[in-house]
Amino acid sequence: MSHSHRIRIVLRMKQMTQKLSISRSSIYEKMNPKSPRFDATFPKPIRLGAASVGWLENQVDEWLMSRQA
Repeated sequence: MSHSHRIRIVLRMKQMTQKLSISRSSIYEKMNPKSPRFDATFPKPIRLGAASVGWLENQVDEWLMSRQA
């Protein structure tokens, strides 16, 4: 499958908490620069609508792999 034809899977918050085995608040802390648990390498969410966001699964998987190194 060519790079431009890859299926992009978007994870919503419930799927993120399940995939990462961390709480919703922990995810928000990783994204908040003012938090002591901030992680600049954590995948950035994408806006899906006025009040909804999601994360690209491939970026989350890459972040997880980088944690193993």
